[in-house]
Amino acid sequence: MTQALLDAIGDLPKVLLHDHLDGGLRPQTVLELADAVGHELPVGDADALATWFRDAADSGSLPRYLETFDHTIAVMQTPEALARVAREAVLDLAADGVVYAEQRWAPEQHLQRGMSLPDTVEAVQHGIDAGVREAAEQGRTIRVGQLVTAMRHTDRWMEVAELAVAYRDAGVVGFDIAGPEDGFAPDRHAEVWRFLAEQNFPTTIHAGEAAGLESIAQAVHLGQADRLGHGVRIMEDITFSEHDRSATLGRLAHWVRDHQIALEVCPVSNLQTAAAPGVSTIAEHPITRLKELDFAVTLNTDNRLMSRTSMSHEMRLLVSEAGWTIDDLADVTMTAAWSAFLHHDERRDLVDDLILPGYQKIEGALR
Repeated sequence: MTQALLDAIGDLPKVLLHDHLDGGLRPQTVLELADAVGHELPVGDADALATWFRDAADSGSLPRYLETFDHTIAVMQTPEALARVAREAVLDLAADGVVYAEQRWAPEQHLQRGMSLPDTVEAVQHGIDAGVREAAEQGRTIRVGQLVTAMRHTDRWMEVAELAVAYRDAGVVGFDIAGPEDGFAPDRHAEVWRFLAEQNFPTTIHAGEAAGLESIAQAVHLGQADRLGHGVRIMEDITFSEHDRSATLGRLAHWVRDHQIALEVCPVSNLQTAAAPGVSTIAEHPITRLKELDFAVTLNTDNRLMSRTSMSHEMRLLVSEAGWTIDDLADVTMTAAWSAFLHHDERRDLVDDLILPGYQKIEGALR
């Protein structure tokens, strides 16, 4: 059964909530765009470049991991480049069975060649629309929204939040803050969270990756986050028995679980950046234990280029190394669908029309 499930994973419908646009470029595209703008890359071959990105990211350090983005962001500074990257991302996700995705990215990082913030959002949306149309022509259904992100350390949070809200009916589905988590907590600009709440605008916050419980607490209480980007360090507020499988949750862990605040967990990336201290294998990764404890766990890729990963790859690792079943995969997919930044009726349609039929088809074939 395990091998049959591994073989079928590519055909399972998938929902992806945490995937960075500037972390998912095709290596060949990086080469071509770099050549067009004269940006020097560490290597000049697509396969070698893919390996370089993975090795540079596979350092156990989040700051070192983030340095790899210097190269991808450098080649995403024109409307044409942004549209191309967005289009290819949609096509790559659709080919992997993703039926709903949210692509997060930081418009403020793409202004070096004269674009305005609105220009960048419109260019990305142009690429997304083109990718969705092309995927449909190939017989694949996918819906993709933009998650507009402010960089923690540049202090343009309100400006970017206002941009996100301005484009809420033109492709943008939510707001995020990213970048160096430790030292740049949500209380740095508390007014942003009041503004977003008053606008009834969905919010996810990177928290519990490079910083611990205080970061998570600020994200869910001050930031009123609907979801947590990563969130795996909530484990620091859970005490596990040495004698059995029982666990005792602290007050913050109870809050996150009681409110079913979705955790956007990215196993392969977490191992690269040491987001889960002391964990070195997928089998040890907290995602399995958190799911067993009924946290709202979702499965994600984070940065497909840097981690050389995909949704299918993440799923296969969990099946082969952590003993996941098709029911486990269905669980995180359904949780992601119900946690998507869509209206309730749209979430229900996503589940009823795409997720359930897709899983029922595969489950029937596995019997």
